[in-house]
Amino acid sequence: MAQLLKDYQVIEDSWLTIDEEAQSLPSGDILLSVSQWQQFAAQLNQHDGNIGVWIEGNAEVEEIVESLLDLPLIAIKFPKFVDGRGFSLARLLRERYQYTGELRAIGGIIRDQLYLLRRCGFNAFQFADGVDIGEAIKSLDDFSEAYQVDADQIIPLFRRR
Repeated sequence: MAQLLKDYQVIEDSWLTIDEEAQSLPSGDILLSVSQWQQFAAQLNQHDGNIGVWIEGNAEVEEIVESLLDLPLIAIKFPKFVDGRGFSLARLLRERYQYTGELRAIGGIIRDQLYLLRRCGFNAFQFADGVDIGEAIKSLDDFSEAYQVDADQIIPLFRRR
């Protein structure tokens, strides 16, 4: 089982990401793409595990967001570490739509982004193979304070002093 960083802890990932060509769903906790989630919609009510959805960082979620908010896991996929659209999507989900479940960053993320990803609302991070998650966790606390507001801190620093 792969490991991930969630809520400042290294844990085993119990979610199975389903291949795009899959014709059926295995039991247990599954992570589906939006197209799979729509394709298997009729079967999901009888599924014996949790269901999560991964979406591309550039996705327009306004039409489906109400259905997403009930899911225990939404993963946002970053195609490359230089693509910042997933940061904006995370802020929208947390702030505008009040999503309270696990928000996981997947794909092309790097350790240097963790602090900012967390500030945008991510609480879980799935890294590529070979990344030392024990070392990466240190990046969550690269800075002791931030001037700006974020998904977790709605009062700016000048008001907190």
